[in-house]
Amino acid sequence: MKPNIIIIYADDLGYGDLSCYGAEDIKTINIDSLAEDGIIFNQAYSTSSVCTPARYGMLTGVYPFSNNKIRILPGNAQQCLISKEQITLPKMLKTAGYNSAVIGKWHLGLGDGSIDWNGYIEHTPNDVGFDFSFIFPGTNDRVPSIFVKDHHVYNLEQDDPITVYYGKAEGCPFINEIDTYKNNPEKLKIRSTHGHSDMIVNGAGRIGYMKGGKKAIWKDEELTDTFVNQAKAFIESSGDKPFFLYFAAHQPHVPRIANKRFVGTTELGPRGDVIAEFDYGVGELVSYLKEKDILENTIIIISSDNGPVFDDGYNDHALELTGKHKPTGPFRGGKYSKYEGGVRIPFIVSWKGHLQKSVSPAIISQVDLLASLAKMLNVDLEEKVDSQNMLDALLGKDSIGRREVMFENNNKTTMLRQDQWIFLPRSKSIHSDIPMQRDFGDMPKDQLFNINFDISQQDNLVDNYPEIAKKMSQRLESLGYLDTKSDLYESGK
Repeated sequence: MKPNIIIIYADDLGYGDLSCYGAEDIKTINIDSLAEDGIIFNQAYSTSSVCTPARYGMLTGVYPFSNNKIRILPGNAQQCLISKEQITLPKMLKTAGYNSAVIGKWHLGLGDGSIDWNGYIEHTPNDVGFDFSFIFPGTNDRVPSIFVKDHHVYNLEQDDPITVYYGKAEGCPFINEIDTYKNNPEKLKIRSTHGHSDMIVNGAGRIGYMKGGKKAIWKDEELTDTFVNQAKAFIESSGDKPFFLYFAAHQPHVPRIANKRFVGTTELGPRGDVIAEFDYGVGELVSYLKEKDILENTIIIISSDNGPVFDDGYNDHALELTGKHKPTGPFRGGKYSKYEGGVRIPFIVSWKGHLQKSVSPAIISQVDLLASLAKMLNVDLEEKVDSQNMLDALLGKDSIGRREVMFENNNKTTMLRQDQWIFLPRSKSIHSDIPMQRDFGDMPKDQLFNINFDISQQDNLVDNYPEIAKKMSQRLESLGYLDTKSDLYESGK
């Protein structure tokens, strides 16, 4: 019997945010319980330190830096980044007889150049392999704050059509008909620190403006329960057919507005509370699998799209309340950055009755899920992808995994790891004085780290080992992933 497959994908969850990864101030008891029946990977990588590219890499088996169009998308992105022709994880699984669904955050674009929010929406997840989709289009801090079910906006009333506008307030044709950050501050539950001062939805400023669709607009506090219920309904509808569920949770992405059941359940403020809510959602799914007596025939993979962030646009005091908790664990950087804290993510493979509890040092990448699951199901991949077969590592039979892995940061700079060596080409980027974000600044010099001896990446060894750095730089250039000649080229070393 083919196993069911569930990928539970958190949003901005750090390596150090789970108690099974060492967190002491957050207790993720449901995720920890899954880890008791599986493998915790301590050298697992996302393909990017930001969300859209990471999700693209995981679903397509293709590195996102191979395509310059793969960047963080606006909420009204009118072009699906995954073409209808290319291979995807759900397409591959469909050939093996699986029923598939995506539930939660999408953020890979919709449409083929335009989106009709009030009619049939072209090029949704259903057109890239999923049999069922129940998503919000972008992120929870962007409009439109609505669900799309398959090809239509969910709960939309015909006499209350949706209009979406991205641009300056003075150009918005309906600015006086909606609540905005500037005109209606009394309606705010949480204030913005940057970038979230357009329309107010459910007490939080969002990016962009939307009019209409009042019945279709979701509430942040209800998202987890809604997604869990949709997931249960999908599992029930699959009957005896094997299913693949991509459960794309929204926590702990901003705005961090938890259901009242979880407010105050941690001492870390809203960020800690929504992680507790995420853990609850995991527990609800597992309980349903037990109820249906299919847990032992279900592989559950838990991970995150990228590393954590404190201040991502809302004043929820995540930094001030974090205390001794370290969302990135021992790593430097965080979301957006080029350091390990941006791409070294929690990754757990659980399969009750089939896997022994262990911690694996194997180097794996989320891009490898496509080829690995194809191997497990004896599906031949005819299309050329970057995904590698790491099935033995995922099942605990190989403790080495990859010898080489690549990943990118927010400005499309590609980094390279080979065994213990990590090479970071010089680059320019954004800057911040906030911990985890202050490492985004200009990097005028190449960097080389031995991660086995310097896990927090503090000691740049590029001058000590120029030949290693040069070789790794040449490797990136040979693949077309080196935008600027490194210092080693220009110096002639």
